[in-house]
Amino acid sequence: MTMTRETLEASALRSAMAARRSIRSYASEAVPAQVVDRLLQAAILAPSAHNRQPWRFVVLRAPETRAKLARAMGERLAAHRMRDGDAADAIARDVARSFARITGAPIAILVCLSLAEMDVYPDAPRARAEFLMAVQSTAMAAQNLLLAAHAEGFAACWMCAPLFCGDVVAAALTLPEAWQPQGLITLGRAAAAGKERGRKPLGEVVIER
Repeated sequence: MTMTRETLEASALRSAMAARRSIRSYASEAVPAQVVDRLLQAAILAPSAHNRQPWRFVVLRAPETRAKLARAMGERLAAHRMRDGDAADAIARDVARSFARITGAPIAILVCLSLAEMDVYPDAPRARAEFLMAVQSTAMAAQNLLLAAHAEGFAACWMCAPLFCGDVVAAALTLPEAWQPQGLITLGRAAAAGKERGRKPLGEVVIER
């Protein structure tokens, strides 16, 4: 059977989605600036609510910047876990692991959202919905970036930790006031293969009406 261009493209896309892994260990090889630009261009092709494109990105190239961010986030993580009553040695390991993940990548990209151009509503339910629309839009841009990185031969990992300490992240990086941190993507050449994670069967996550 002759494969059409559309069939080949669909097959390639499915293969990329299936092969992509979250990688947390990177080689020291730098990520070229032109590659980062292509990844960001792929990110902003995502759909967005009202086409307001609420995503914002902070490219963290300098090792000292990533280290500053990692220390600040680690301090907040330790404070949270101490408040929870966790053991000191467990907290120290968790903080060290977080620091290593952020500083061990050649580059990281902080994904933020801005509500500056989103609609404003006087009532809480619609305001909350508008905020979630911005979150969803920004998440789709991040997924585009992750898939584009895989297609370029680079590894990446999405870290949700900034959601727990947005104020700390904003202060450490002197972000514009409207930029709300959503996630951190570490990026580089993989130093080790990622783990394959199982997926629930469709029967557990899909219903028809």
